[in-house]
Amino acid sequence: MTASALRLVARAAFGGTFARERGRLALAVLAIALGVALGYAIQLVNRSAIDEFASGMAALSGAADLEVRGPRAGFDEALYPLLARQDGVAIASPVVEVEAALAGRDTTLRIAGVDAFRAAAVTPALVGNADAALDLLTPRNVFLSPAAARALSAAPGATLAVRAGSAEVPLAVAGLTPDGGGQVYATMDIAAAQDLFARTGRLTRIDIKLAPGADVATMRERLQALLPPGVVAASPAAGVDATARMSRAYRVNLDVLALVALFTGALLVFSTQALSVARRRAQFALLRTLGLTRRRLVALVLAEAGAIGVAGALAGLPLGYAFASLALRHFGADLGAGFFRGAAPQVVVDVQGALVFALLGVLAAVAGSLLPAREAARAAPAQALKAGGADAALDRLASPWPGAALLAAGALATRLPPMADLPLPGYLAIAAMIGGTLMLLPRIVKALLSVAPGGRGAPANLALAQLRGSPGQATVGLAAIVASVALLASMAIMVASFRQSLDDWLGKLLPADAYVRPGGGDTAALSPDDQRRLAALPGVRRIEFLRTQSLLLDPTLPRVILLARTLDDPVDRLPLTGDPQLPGPLDPPAVWVTETLQDLYGYAPGRRIVLPLSGRDVAFTVAGVWRDYARQQGAVLIDRERYIALTGDRDADDAAVWLAAGTSLDDFRRALAAGVPGASRFGVTTADELRRFSLAVFDRTFAVTYALEAAAVAIGLAGLTASFGALVLARRREFGMLRHIGMTRRQIGAMLAFEGLAVSGVGVATGLVLGGAISLVLIRVVNRQSFHWSMDVSVPWGGLAAFAATLLALALLATLVAARQAMSDDAVRAVKDDW
Repeated sequence: MTASALRLVARAAFGGTFARERGRLALAVLAIALGVALGYAIQLVNRSAIDEFASGMAALSGAADLEVRGPRAGFDEALYPLLARQDGVAIASPVVEVEAALAGRDTTLRIAGVDAFRAAAVTPALVGNADAALDLLTPRNVFLSPAAARALSAAPGATLAVRAGSAEVPLAVAGLTPDGGGQVYATMDIAAAQDLFARTGRLTRIDIKLAPGADVATMRERLQALLPPGVVAASPAAGVDATARMSRAYRVNLDVLALVALFTGALLVFSTQALSVARRRAQFALLRTLGLTRRRLVALVLAEAGAIGVAGALAGLPLGYAFASLALRHFGADLGAGFFRGAAPQVVVDVQGALVFALLGVLAAVAGSLLPAREAARAAPAQALKAGGADAALDRLASPWPGAALLAAGALATRLPPMADLPLPGYLAIAAMIGGTLMLLPRIVKALLSVAPGGRGAPANLALAQLRGSPGQATVGLAAIVASVALLASMAIMVASFRQSLDDWLGKLLPADAYVRPGGGDTAALSPDDQRRLAALPGVRRIEFLRTQSLLLDPTLPRVILLARTLDDPVDRLPLTGDPQLPGPLDPPAVWVTETLQDLYGYAPGRRIVLPLSGRDVAFTVAGVWRDYARQQGAVLIDRERYIALTGDRDADDAAVWLAAGTSLDDFRRALAAGVPGASRFGVTTADELRRFSLAVFDRTFAVTYALEAAAVAIGLAGLTASFGALVLARRREFGMLRHIGMTRRQIGAMLAFEGLAVSGVGVATGLVLGGAISLVLIRVVNRQSFHWSMDVSVPWGGLAAFAATLLALALLATLVAARQAMSDDAVRAVKDDW
């Protein structure tokens, strides 16, 4: 046969396959499309959020070469003239920045107080567009960014009321600022901001523009030598990197989940192609006898898979764009995680990202078809032409050693430290565990079927005999369902463990009957007079106050939260992760740090550390490590009386109130309104209300995770349905023969139902066991290295049982539908050999 004739025969054979198996190929295309869409959507959202945040911060940083910053409470403004006079400093622009609580609104507004004449040359986005220059200096004037004006529905001429201490102060919106990159903020005169928000003599940062020719690195070192502890000179990009770094682990985890969906799609392609190749062994054998080489045969099968991948990629990219638009609209730039509050980015088409995910889709499809293609090429033509050759190909058991080696490598990877501050070894461990289990799946199926008890009646016994005789046929359809069930089970266990640990943590840290807070932001506080009045209210049995500040320990990391609270019994009151090591009489005083500080800074119990407080280094002893799910950047807790002695700051941000017997919450609210002036500015909540709110935020954060899990399971179920349907259709002659020897349609349907339940049960059981193992990696390795949180394992037995039962019911339904289709042919026609 000539080469051209051979190509025509091969094209007809492969084209006929596409025509006959449109349904299964459509499912494979849909699986790849969904995987590409999810991956591209997550990438678009992540990039949009980061780009919007970075461009906004770049606009606010303007032409500044260096930025001097310190704790959130600020530093002594005497540093400003000292730095401004240094050689090489062209312009130094002082800034006072506060998060102002808005009266009558459950939100805050970032207000930057600036010297308009200096800021105009360094950070013009912080200078309002005023009709008259004096408007920039008017004490109660503010200028909103365009994004803030939209968010607050406040046009020029409007009035905003902000909380300043115990008072509500009206501010006049005098105009807008230049475009601030989509950031929500306001600006005002620096002296007015210092007076209004009790920041007299304090600055939050100093933006520095260097003289032409000055070396940035050299100047940074020179200026750093002049700064007190806790104040650093760094590039403006360092702050952006610190915030992006804090959210990176969350974003990478979403990327991994999206890629798992693509991996599950590749498994569906594998099952589709494996069955298709097995059914076409005789056709391939004929092509081989006609002169088609093994290499050309492999290329044709892979080209067939590539076509599936291309179709899936073309369908997935626009779907991903739609998913990204929907996610940004309903979940925000941070997908519910709270990293980029206030940002409202728009989806921008990323051509490079689109090409990458399109290529990943094609590669996933080709990779899923690689093993079936090699199997088709290795088969000897004479043997492949024999009856039963397809079954023999599917039932061949691979060596167990590669799978066992992968499982062992996965176990070893869980012992490795993070790489590039990401839990890459944990991800590799999970991939190795899934790959190893799938490679061992034929032997797992054979082992489980060998010990399965026989059923009652001929249909059940025939079904079990069929599965035991041809375990490979069952294995092909199980790969996708095992992977997707393992993913859902592992994520379900991890999320349930996290949620239960969060609930227990809230119960530990919220022991009081009521909590009084003066509003959000850092401009509203409980003054010493407020604290005395609260403590003297009738019905108050006990009251504790909390002060929250921040410390800058590392310019490449976000500020660490400093908590000052009465520490009467920290061992009992804190959710400690280990045994405490209380300092001795001659040791520095105790501090209690969170797991984040232990991981990032090495603050282990018993270690002596130095913290910058009020511009000087103060020594402490780490007495213990405690869990904190509220502050990912890390927190340190010290005794409030010691904090007051070191800083002189007697304000508080929170009051925990224990009520006397017989005093209700309504009684306390009435006493508060009558006994504390301006009590309307205080919010009073209970521990149960705070718990419900926190758990609602938790569920919102994991909403995208739930969606990705559901997508992976849907792909896996589609793979099982397609595979089992193909197997049932391939056995039509067998069913015809059974009809000839006396079995009824009902009995054959019962046999297939038993087969479907058995195969699905094996897949679900294997997936649940694998998911349990993966969940331990997620809890002990991935989450600890990503977010520095530990948690107790909590298995949602009821939810997993309901999921397993639902999946088995859907698999049974798919089996019965496939059986009905297979038995639609006449029994005589079914036993005819069509080849």
